[in-house]
Amino acid sequence: MKNRMIKVGAAVPKLRVADITFNTDEIIALMKKAKGYGLVVFPELCITGYTCADLFAQSALIDKALEALIRIRRASARLKGITFAVGLPLRYENCLYNCAAFVSEGQICGIVPKISLPTYSEYYESRWFKSGRDMIGRQIEIDSVMVPFGIDILAVDEQSEAVVGVDICEDLWVPDRPSTHACLAGANLIANLSASDEVIGKSDYRRDLVKHQSADCYCGYVYCSSAVDESSTDLVFSGHCMIADNGRIRSEMIFPERPSMLSSIIDLDAIRFNRIHQNTFINESDDWYRRVPVHIQPVSGAAEISCDNLVKELRKISYGVSRMPFVPSDDRELSARCHAILQIQANGLATRVRATGIKNLVIGISGGLDSTLALLVCNEARKLVPDIRIIAYTMPSKGNTTSRTYQNAIGLMECLNAEIREVEIGEPVRQHLITLGHGGEYRGEGDTTYENAQARMRTYILMDAANMENGLVVGTGDLSELALGWCTYNGDHMSMYGVNGSVPKTLVQYICRAYALTCGDERLKEVLLSIVDTPISPELTPSKNGVIAQKTEEKIGKYDLNDFFLFYLMRWGFGPDKILALAMTAYEELDKEVIRAALSRFYNRFFYQQFKRSCLPDGPKVGSVTLSPRGDWRMPSDASPALFQEILRNA
Repeated sequence: MKNRMIKVGAAVPKLRVADITFNTDEIIALMKKAKGYGLVVFPELCITGYTCADLFAQSALIDKALEALIRIRRASARLKGITFAVGLPLRYENCLYNCAAFVSEGQICGIVPKISLPTYSEYYESRWFKSGRDMIGRQIEIDSVMVPFGIDILAVDEQSEAVVGVDICEDLWVPDRPSTHACLAGANLIANLSASDEVIGKSDYRRDLVKHQSADCYCGYVYCSSAVDESSTDLVFSGHCMIADNGRIRSEMIFPERPSMLSSIIDLDAIRFNRIHQNTFINESDDWYRRVPVHIQPVSGAAEISCDNLVKELRKISYGVSRMPFVPSDDRELSARCHAILQIQANGLATRVRATGIKNLVIGISGGLDSTLALLVCNEARKLVPDIRIIAYTMPSKGNTTSRTYQNAIGLMECLNAEIREVEIGEPVRQHLITLGHGGEYRGEGDTTYENAQARMRTYILMDAANMENGLVVGTGDLSELALGWCTYNGDHMSMYGVNGSVPKTLVQYICRAYALTCGDERLKEVLLSIVDTPISPELTPSKNGVIAQKTEEKIGKYDLNDFFLFYLMRWGFGPDKILALAMTAYEELDKEVIRAALSRFYNRFFYQQFKRSCLPDGPKVGSVTLSPRGDWRMPSDASPALFQEILRNA
């Protein structure tokens, strides 16, 4: 597979203000520790120090800074595959510029001057520097070599497809940012060499700037700021460094020990997918930019990488891959996410109730996770529309439905003040099957007629009950079931409004658990936790001694793995080989062939069950991954998974 995963770093060296020899030694020492990186960014004016003030007018300082850049260039010759961005003051045509220099494998590849010079409050940059705003298409001679100089420079590695643009500190704090134009012209990585002093509240604002710029531009953003070794005459600098991509802070440090190197992986495939998917990301012409060649290696240094080697590299650098990408790892964020999802679902249902004028909600309750969440949604919608009436049906099938799920269903309906109705479906289903010529009894593994007759009977009852009560049938099926087709066509697949259709199974569990822990009702909490801990099952086959026999995950695989596959297929558009590698990284205890078999089964089900998704009932979108044919996913029902299976077999 193509290898577009780049290890990037933000490097904070020790520094002595105006001691260029010391600073250069420290920069080179950190450069030598950057083996395996593709791009390393140093702070603004790191060669001299940012706080030199009127010393910037001294020729001795400026001349020595240029000599230091040449030393750095020579030192980089032995550091293959890495591009460094270093900051220095540079004289050009009788003006002084605050610059970022790209250095790669013994070459000074390009120099970009700062555009936005803050001259307010504690800043006096225009006292010493000139804005590079008009510096376009220029060159500067350094060590007998003509080097591209100007704000029109993108550093490009054609093999890894990394394209780097530059912000220098204040350039990020203005409305018209250089990095925005660079990204619209093709940059997928931004290097920000910064010297941002620390005052109360500034780090939060700075973090938001970096995060939002990486989101707005769908790019990787490496922000590296000066640390406490800068002059403390009036200010303190914190060495705040951040690496972000696509609106997420990947890694961060503030007030680090010096020297320090913050690192993370930027996946250029994810950036490219976002830009293609979001067709409002309009490319600008890149004719204005000069694309200077540099060397930015991907992890392992190879442009093509096998699945096994990618796993090896990701494990070597402890690249974190969450087993449950739909579920936030932070408890506070998870609690907020669960609350927000319930709000969206409840408001969607309440809006449908207001629009139709139908306030009688008819819902089937099995004692399983999905119908539990749907009933919680109905209960929350009733808080928005107080005269909603919840009519809840439990429809056990004697011999199949276990006592545990039945008691949980009854307990849940009682706790949530629903009108409880019970219809035993075992005998009606048996009579239906006899009339059909089936015989009425379960014939063993593979008897889908027997299984699906129950699911359709339940939907049949709910639909007729809704007609009888002038009601609206609330659907319970979740996103994971839709992805896998684990629903009975025109059975539990159908409703009048499906509230769970874009909530994956792994998240359904957490929402129900979060509700249990915050509801303030001890009995409801007990019932909900019992439901969460019950094995997932449609209970469509006979139980064994009153214990659930038909366990969904034994048929279609573990839901956490299936949700993992679904996330990386839908959210980032990754191919089978890359999804396999990421799953192997996340699930180290699972054999590769076990994961491969699970992923193969997922692709088959995902493709061949599309016809069920093509006629879904309405329902609210709650996350970035959803399968509604009216919204995020349009796919022919007769598409073939052959290409994906071939790639997977060869991975």
